[in-house]
Amino acid sequence: MTAIAPIESSTLQLAASFLRKGGLVAMPTETVYGLACDASNPDAVARLYAAKGRPSFNPLIAHVASLEMAQAEAVFCDAAFKLAHAFWPGPLTLVLPVASTGTVCDLARSGLNTIALRMPAHPGARSLIAGFGRPVVAPSANRSGHISPTLAEHVKADLDGKVDLILDGGPCTQGIESTIVSFIGDQPTLLRAGTVETSALEAVLGTSLARADEGDGISAPGQLKSHYAPNARLRLNASAPEAGEAWLGFGPDEANGLNLSPSGNLTEAAANLFAMLRQLDAEADRIAVAHIPNEGFGEAINDRLARAAHRDD
Repeated sequence: MTAIAPIESSTLQLAASFLRKGGLVAMPTETVYGLACDASNPDAVARLYAAKGRPSFNPLIAHVASLEMAQAEAVFCDAAFKLAHAFWPGPLTLVLPVASTGTVCDLARSGLNTIALRMPAHPGARSLIAGFGRPVVAPSANRSGHISPTLAEHVKADLDGKVDLILDGGPCTQGIESTIVSFIGDQPTLLRAGTVETSALEAVLGTSLARADEGDGISAPGQLKSHYAPNARLRLNASAPEAGEAWLGFGPDEANGLNLSPSGNLTEAAANLFAMLRQLDAEADRIAVAHIPNEGFGEAINDRLARAAHRDD
């Protein structure tokens, strides 16, 4: 049984001691709960992959506590610095060339000569990383392909007995994963839509972001077609549930079920997405999902829903 502990000085010290021994600690971020381990320790990363059942070709995001820590791991161009200064700490991941001083192991990077870096906004996460003293990798703290956790209890439901400690920071405030921007190549490229809106990134950069092509291969986390997948089958852009379907609504609809945001607020919908999908997945084998506007946070919500609905069979 894995203990859930509140974030305080003593539990942060305990969590850091687990990390130093190659252990796994679930920590809250502003997006979802992350499963943290020492990014420099390949044995710890292998244990993390095993706990999640995660494909080893899908690289991990390294989380840092400061820009100085990030600069030791990656080579920043001027444009990447602009985004880091504008959006860090926060839900933005930057994919950059690995620095010669980097400590993140090859296994965490899936053998790539690039690294994905993020500085989380949650003070508990940054305190843990700062106390530990070097980067941690921290993918979502759930079994690979399952719905991402936004509460400590979600982590325990998926990973009880597979991790050393779960730090409880309460509900995640944003509830959807980070935006990922790559600075590999001639033009900054959006690899994954997320909580930081594309328009805000482009305003800071003063240029449009390119979009990743599916044929480009996997260069960062979150690019698998089938991801965030519940057991239930999803039917997207539905106007109403059919017989036998659970309902995930949006806006002032009258269907029975759950509603991401009765007021039509996309920020509220993003925060509720994974928790509501998890609840409906436990109740039904088919879920109908209302149309979500593809603007602002809606771009990221629709990205996650499309991955959740994707089936290889």
